[in-house]
Amino acid sequence: MASRTSRDVLGRGLAVLGRAIREQPRIFAVAVAGSVLFGSMVVGSAYVVGAVVGDVVVPAVARGSVEVGALALAAVALFGISVLRVAGIFGRRLGAGYMQYRLQAAYRRRVTRRYLDLPLSWHQRNATGTLLSNANSDVEAAWYPIAPLPFAVGTLVMLVGAVVSLFVTDWALALVGLAVFPALFALNVVYSRRMAPRQARAQRLRAEVSGIAHESFDGALVVKTMGREAQETDRFAARAGELRDALIAVGRLRGVFDPVLETLPSLGTLAVLVVGTVRLRQEAISVAELVSVAFLFTVLAFPVRAIGWVLAELPRSVAGWDRVRRVLDATGEMPYGDTELDSADPRPATLAFADVWFGYEPAEAHLPGTEVLGEVSFTVPAGKTVALVGPTGAGKSTIAGLAVRLVDPRAGTVTLDGADVRRLTAASLARTAALVAQVPFIFDDTVRANITLDRPGIGDDDVWAALRLAEADGFVAALPDGLDTRVGERGTSLSGGQRQRLTLARALAGRPRLLVLDDATSAVDPRVEAAILAGLRSSTAEPGAPAATILVVAYRRATIALADEVIYLEQGRVVARGTHSELLATVPGYADLVTAYEQAEVEQAEQRTYDEDEVTPPLASGLEIEVDR
Repeated sequence: MASRTSRDVLGRGLAVLGRAIREQPRIFAVAVAGSVLFGSMVVGSAYVVGAVVGDVVVPAVARGSVEVGALALAAVALFGISVLRVAGIFGRRLGAGYMQYRLQAAYRRRVTRRYLDLPLSWHQRNATGTLLSNANSDVEAAWYPIAPLPFAVGTLVMLVGAVVSLFVTDWALALVGLAVFPALFALNVVYSRRMAPRQARAQRLRAEVSGIAHESFDGALVVKTMGREAQETDRFAARAGELRDALIAVGRLRGVFDPVLETLPSLGTLAVLVVGTVRLRQEAISVAELVSVAFLFTVLAFPVRAIGWVLAELPRSVAGWDRVRRVLDATGEMPYGDTELDSADPRPATLAFADVWFGYEPAEAHLPGTEVLGEVSFTVPAGKTVALVGPTGAGKSTIAGLAVRLVDPRAGTVTLDGADVRRLTAASLARTAALVAQVPFIFDDTVRANITLDRPGIGDDDVWAALRLAEADGFVAALPDGLDTRVGERGTSLSGGQRQRLTLARALAGRPRLLVLDDATSAVDPRVEAAILAGLRSSTAEPGAPAATILVVAYRRATIALADEVIYLEQGRVVARGTHSELLATVPGYADLVTAYEQAEVEQAEQRTYDEDEVTPPLASGLEIEVDR
């Protein structure tokens, strides 16, 4: 990959720049116009300075007096050129900056939109840190050469003008220019090819360092409780060290080439003076022409570097663009349809699975996939509560994800009120169905903001109604600022059960017609859980109250017993369905599993009681014990 990148980085980099120009042609034209104006004034200033020296300064020295009119005219000419150069710099920099930041903003939005379109299975195969790097540093790297690009294009125009003016002045001096300018281009091409693999490796390591940091911070609880601080520090330090070495390699190469690139124009100036002196003695050129050409080589040193800046950043741009394009070209999107369910319909929805098959794609193309569900068919009638029960890995959470279309089935259909969920619009699906996951996510914001999520039409009365149904109104009312209390990042100021009840209230505030609970009350006290589920069931019979069909992934016997029907799963297949009591009597595997769950719950309760009795006040004051408040 590195050798391939080094071979064609110039062509691929220019293709990326071409894409940028096609997307922002007007802004680029303004920036180039400013750069061309600047370049023209650079060439013009060289000949004005030559004329001033040859026609004003030298005669004044020879006469011993200064001609005021000629000196004033020279000053006006130099001032006018300086004003035009400033105008050119302003137009060039403003256009280049606007173009660069506009492209970065546009592609950050495109990458983010692509993330939202791609299925959950794709996200599961890509580290969060890498995805953050794609949307941030990779997008930035892809369009980094845009800043010097208009300057470089204007410099090319300036160089053409300079070469033409050299031939007009003297063929010998023009040959010096023809020797220096191609050498600069050749050196820049060699530099970019050497730099390509180094920049690509550095960009990849940036993403890996970001991924490790994100994973360590996200798993801070595990790192702290398992005493893995030193190991995580070493893991991060090792990859950060690799990034450091990669960036040093980039800097070392730049340190070798930059002085050479700076020296060539100076050598050209020296060569012009040597050759020019000979031509001056031969009376082939005048003093003014020699000064003009020497000054031209002097002022060209900085603009010519702009071409080197573009070529130097092309490897980084190509590396960033390849990583961005990997996201934009990723397959497996989940396009929404145009079917709208009646938004004014207050009745619970009917959920149906018809011969549904689902499997996760392999992480690598040559590896086999994982079959999770097969021939799954069942219906959750409107207004009913159905519990999904099964051992770990039976496919319960996958069914929950399919119900709200986090993923799509490989075969079969999932319907809401007879409409295939793949045909629904995103807005209609969001209004109709809501998922409450086992692991709650709370934003670093107020309680109110976490529940409303800026959804229109949800007032404080709706928030409190949802909190009451979720059995969360009591602890929210006791918070220092009530609904205006900030709960910290991921809700760190709340217990696990409180966070689960807030996410349940968030779902209920939208008045969904289908509510999917993926073990969403696992951290809640059993008595509180029973009250929540009983409230949800009874609310469907109350006029004006949120009415919802409920599909719940359940483990506790009390939760399962509240369901109208139980669906028992094993290895991704529906093994049995019926009431809790029917399955207890007829399905041995179901009875064994529920009994095991119940025994485990009893043991956990006994252990919690024992731990609370054993904890002394001094120790308890130094620990943050996660219990449902």
